[in-house]
Amino acid sequence: MNILSTGEKGSRHLLMGNEAIARGALEGGISVAAGYPGTPSSEIIESLAKISKDHHLYVEWSTNEKVAMEVAAAASFARLRSICVLKQNGLNVASDFLLHLAGSGVRGGMVIIPCDDPGALSSINEGDTRHFARLLEIPLLEPGDFQEAKDMTKWALELSEELQTVIMMRSVTRLSHASGSVVLGDLPEFGAKAEFRHEGFLLDPNEGIVSSAPVEIKHSQQQEKVKKAVEKFETSPFNTYTGPESPELLVITSSACNLYSREAINILDVKDRVGILKLGTTWPLPEKLVAEHLKKCEKILIVEEVIPFMEENLKMLAQELAPQIGQKTLMGKRDGYLPMVNELNPDLVINAISKILGIEYQAVPEEYATGTLQKTFFGAPVREWIFCPGCPHRASYWSINQVLKLDNNQGFVCGDIGCYTIGTLPSGFSTLKTLHSMGSGTGIASGFGKLKPFGMKQPVLSVCGDSTFFHAAMPALVNAVHNKSDITMVVLDNSGTAMTGFQPHPGLEANAEGNDAIKLDIKSVCESMGAYVKESDPFDLDNTREVLFEMLEKKDGVKVLILRQICALSPEKKGKKMFEMAVDESRCKGEKCGCNRLCTRIFRCPGLFWNKEKGTSKIDEAICAGCGICSEICPIGAISKKEVTQ
Repeated sequence: MNILSTGEKGSRHLLMGNEAIARGALEGGISVAAGYPGTPSSEIIESLAKISKDHHLYVEWSTNEKVAMEVAAAASFARLRSICVLKQNGLNVASDFLLHLAGSGVRGGMVIIPCDDPGALSSINEGDTRHFARLLEIPLLEPGDFQEAKDMTKWALELSEELQTVIMMRSVTRLSHASGSVVLGDLPEFGAKAEFRHEGFLLDPNEGIVSSAPVEIKHSQQQEKVKKAVEKFETSPFNTYTGPESPELLVITSSACNLYSREAINILDVKDRVGILKLGTTWPLPEKLVAEHLKKCEKILIVEEVIPFMEENLKMLAQELAPQIGQKTLMGKRDGYLPMVNELNPDLVINAISKILGIEYQAVPEEYATGTLQKTFFGAPVREWIFCPGCPHRASYWSINQVLKLDNNQGFVCGDIGCYTIGTLPSGFSTLKTLHSMGSGTGIASGFGKLKPFGMKQPVLSVCGDSTFFHAAMPALVNAVHNKSDITMVVLDNSGTAMTGFQPHPGLEANAEGNDAIKLDIKSVCESMGAYVKESDPFDLDNTREVLFEMLEKKDGVKVLILRQICALSPEKKGKKMFEMAVDESRCKGEKCGCNRLCTRIFRCPGLFWNKEKGTSKIDEAICAGCGICSEICPIGAISKKEVTQ
């Protein structure tokens, strides 16, 4: 039984924030949901995909975020309600289309849901998407707890349809992936009919063409919609105040920081001194509501993640309102009360409030902080980022590294975003030398590959995953082929969007709903572009090295090597071993060997460990995936493999 699908109105359930958003979308009457997988947003689409047949929904993992937004927009243009779900950095990819969508407007309610990752818990940056709302002039909402995550989604869909503008509702990791108590509402009847009307007058928002032109008129209409949003925000149930009538300090906050602020005030026991204005509508700000609360006290602390977005907007508004409310002291990130990087927590908010109110507060006794806690923290073993046992990427990087070193021409690899990002670290043999956005490895390599006239002779390689190939690397490959860039592109095909939970992509035979889909063959796609293409199993080290050497020898044009081996943790392969591995202790010399423990010191597979007592390497049978690669890299053949019959 799926609670999101069957839970009755008034029933209370423990839901993850992303599940609450999914239920809110259902209660809001959506027909279409599209997105691209990635932390911390994936569960929204996954939750809806599981129940799509029960509620007449179309749910899609799109090729990338821009396409996902276009798919959701098409539903809106056909008078259906829709959501577009975006991971950390996803809005960057979709922003080109969103700029136009903000101008054209929508018909059926449409909400875009970017899920940010303050602290970069699973990302390589902590981009703040809120600035897009102001940049593109669309309303911004931020739920402050799990109940609001559900209720606000429904309200956002209704507001979008009423104002005929796309609405942005931002979540963050600590809201998306934490869980809380949620009271469910009604589920509507599902049976909306799609119809795209386009024969009316050019400027008719319901019957004409859908376009952001003529720009002057559409831009003016867009700004009028923003003004109407402010009117709605003034009485929004998601803007709440708790605290004394005349607080000594007013905390203005939003999103998950609302939870940190409430906890900080409770711990300090200053509920009679500090009030909290929790804003769910953070751009544009509801001026009358804010003015009413700014009048209450002289000192205001703004608590938000990551960049001082709300702080700067509030300071600008406070300056405009100064004749009405007087001069106020607004504090936050810009003056150092709170950090401008990383996620916040109750202790950071406690420190800020304590400084402002002159309260002496110590979270833990000093003797504990400098004694037991320090010993516990620094006494714990260091756990580095490593590839999983049996990960094909480890084998791929092993071969790439060996070939580049033997080639001895200072060749290098341009990296990309995925599990294989670990290739920047020692466990990936420090292979990757550039690392930016999805698909940028091949784009940057394309640029390097045209620098021969400037004296550059180094071989240039790029890596990308199979999902990333379809997401963003194809245009970069087109560019490289068209411009005859001398590069070798290595596609690490592990048969799924492995980093985020094995969601399907266009290279597989199933879609988000589990239905049959057309599989696009990466080799055929690359060959149709004019690239020289070969395939290999990364676990076949000899053949992989041979092909790589061949590609380095071909000095002109684009070469593509597809290294295909399914992820060791995939549902199809997990728990199934290809080989039983063993170390012959009589042959393993360990530190006395010329390799000086190559297998555990350099290769670093977690399925291998160093037995100090015996002075030999040893297989950890509990986690060894049985890929067999360690037997290939041992220089004296001390590691053996025996094929497992399934």
